[in-house]
Amino acid sequence: MKRCAWVTEEPLYIDYHDLEWGKPLYDDQRLFEMLCLEGAQAGLSWWTILQRREGYRRAFADFDPAKIVQFDEDTVQALMQNEEIIRNQLKIRSVLTNARAYLKILESGQSFSDYIWQFVDHQQVVNHWDKPGEVPATTEISTQMSKQLKKDGFKFVGPTICYAYMQAVGMVNDHLTTCDCYEACIQK
Repeated sequence: MKRCAWVTEEPLYIDYHDLEWGKPLYDDQRLFEMLCLEGAQAGLSWWTILQRREGYRRAFADFDPAKIVQFDEDTVQALMQNEEIIRNQLKIRSVLTNARAYLKILESGQSFSDYIWQFVDHQQVVNHWDKPGEVPATTEISTQMSKQLKKDGFKFVGPTICYAYMQAVGMVNDHLTTCDCYEACIQK
């Protein structure tokens, strides 16, 4: 099978690429999870986070924002000792902050999916990259998205993180045209 150049031979990475990355995602809670995980990746590799994803799910109540907003200082301190996640206090606290921002969006009557997908007019951007070097790290849309997310109270949502998020949740299809997953990930 032909895959994007960034995929290693690790089975977990292959499964992530083949089954998740770039496929349009609309589930509110999973979109929230991916936003938090992309923020946790800042300065690290996605592989580092992917290997800890189950630990993150356990540590953060399966990324249920209603439960996360109940976390107190003792919980934060316990998370700082949790070896299953990246023990960076700013990143840990950002998940709590992001849960509050997420709930505000829901309280406004909008789903998180609609909120996120509005940045691409609810339509996947299908790119046509032939080589890895063509794929950008940021775009005008990811920059706009970053500004709005920050304005709405989210943390660890810079333009590069937002673009990686857009790729991961299928808002953009950045599989290389030579990748066997390219056609499969196009929003129908």
